[in-house]
Amino acid sequence: MSRHYDFDDDEPYVVIEKQSGTLNSFFVGLAIGAGLALLFAPQSGERTRRGLQRRARRARRAARRMANDVTDTVVDTFQDARRRVEERIDTARQAIEVKKEQVQRAMEAGRAAAQQAREELERRIAETKAAYQSADAGTAPTATSARRAPTAAMASRADEEPDET
Repeated sequence: MSRHYDFDDDEPYVVIEKQSGTLNSFFVGLAIGAGLALLFAPQSGERTRRGLQRRARRARRAARRMANDVTDTVVDTFQDARRRVEERIDTARQAIEVKKEQVQRAMEAGRAAAQQAREELERRIAETKAAYQSADAGTAPTATSARRAPTAAMASRADEEPDET
């Protein structure tokens, strides 16, 4: 694959092309290396196969142990996280219940205070009404005396002020 780069010929430059290897080339190299190892092995083929089988069994057991360890670790971590979440949910529920009880007590206290204030207001209204009714019945001023009172007050003021003439 040829690429064309446009550079000034008078200036020095460096071109770096990065190509990533593929997994296929890794497996081809692995197969070639395994084949060369078998060809140059100091043991017979049967002995080499037994050794490979033994190593494969060990690797399988080690992989199972590692998978079990990882699984146990993941399960333990999950259960620990689950326990902590459940504890926090329980704590939140308890806090909600406490707040709910506080709100209910506050509402009951508010209702009781409102009822008490209403009764007090009704009592005061009844007292005021009774006072007005008793005033109207017994000691209410008459219409003529109410009309004379301002005239008498004006007359007393007239006596106090000297004539300016």
